[in-house]
Amino acid sequence: MMWMNKMIAGMLPWFPKGFVWMFSKRYIAGKTIEDAIAVSRKLNEEGAMVTIDLLGEFITRLDQAEDNKNQYVNIINTIQKAGINGNYSLKPTMFGLLLDKEVAYGHIREIVALAASYNNFIRIDMEDSQCVDPEIEIFRRIKAEFPKNVGLVLQAYLKRTRQDILDMLDLMQTDIPVNYRLCKGIYVEPESIAYKKYEEINNHFLDDLELMFSKGIYAAIATHDKPLVDGAYRLIEKYKVPKNMYEFQMLYGVTPQLRKSIIENGHRMRIYVPFGEQWFAYSTRRLKENPRMASDIVKALFIRG
Repeated sequence: MMWMNKMIAGMLPWFPKGFVWMFSKRYIAGKTIEDAIAVSRKLNEEGAMVTIDLLGEFITRLDQAEDNKNQYVNIINTIQKAGINGNYSLKPTMFGLLLDKEVAYGHIREIVALAASYNNFIRIDMEDSQCVDPEIEIFRRIKAEFPKNVGLVLQAYLKRTRQDILDMLDLMQTDIPVNYRLCKGIYVEPESIAYKKYEEINNHFLDDLELMFSKGIYAAIATHDKPLVDGAYRLIEKYKVPKNMYEFQMLYGVTPQLRKSIIENGHRMRIYVPFGEQWFAYSTRRLKENPRMASDIVKALFIRG
């Protein structure tokens, strides 16, 4: 069955967009800010916080970066007025990271400054390996100016991540912890720089998480893998981590029962809520990352009509 899932995943970019949307709407809030607000409000009512993300990445022109910056300004102002319990995530390549690092820094700094004016927070997503060093550099520069209002994503499958955590310990302040989202990692990287095996990645995820807890780092534990959730529970107990020093994070539409159980166990939960016109590229990439989701497409076509 796996070979069939992979075949469907590979063919997905050639499917009609209307068909792909039948699958995608389970994992994407919608195409408009109003859609994102409606989904976020429902998640808030269920006891979860959110992080809002405008879909898009790897632009080819700097005018696109300016447009993305303006969209984020509108998103933040609109979400704040709506009273949503959430913060914001962004990808630096949307702001020209691979075209002009200073332009990207300027746009991201402006977005963080706006979030800070609302006493809110921006998460800088980590992208593929070519982006790691410049994204850490931007994070360092912005955190120096807005220490409470910016965080970073780290990917456990990259062999460098543990050392990155150690190298950034100089950012720790007595009353303001560094804030990292720890995830497994989604980009296809060579074996020379990335762990490939499931057990290996999970082991390093928990090793990195333990290092973060031992150093007093705020941990956003991003996983849908129950063994990792259980491992995180053990580490939280081992280090007596206060509830205000960690949260779990999940993607919208993924493992809702596990999400519910984490909330019911008294842990904070934040849901990544993606939306926007560029939903198609996000959908096809997510399916390639997890071909098992192809079975949802088959069900959507033949069972849901």
